[in-house]
Amino acid sequence: MNNHYRNFVIGLIGFTGLLLAVHYYIFYNFFSEIELYLPLWGIYAFNAVLVFIVYSVINYKVSQGSDKAYQIFLTATIVKMVLSIVFLLPIFLGKSDNKQVEVINFFIPYFLFLVFEIMGLNKFFQNQETK
Repeated sequence: MNNHYRNFVIGLIGFTGLLLAVHYYIFYNFFSEIELYLPLWGIYAFNAVLVFIVYSVINYKVSQGSDKAYQIFLTATIVKMVLSIVFLLPIFLGKSDNKQVEVINFFIPYFLFLVFEIMGLNKFFQNQETK
């Protein structure tokens, strides 16, 4: 495991933990009367695992000499969007009384994780160009 990959994984764990703690604090101090169908930890685990998989696949492909990292990223992002819809399907099918809150609780972390992933990949690609 190279140093950059290890730093990304440690950063992802720290980012996930910090973001989850802030989200728990805000939600349970200000919106504790709302019953959630999807637990916050499940949302964060889903997003963190997807970011880890995408980064790992791109890291592996680039280390094998592939020059299609950008196409892999775009394909993986589309797959992540589809998986997100599947993940939220119970909400859309009426399992929750608070659909809007559930969707907001999912997509704010989703986009924050996407920003984290893009920043990590950007740093990774810059390191690859200097080698």
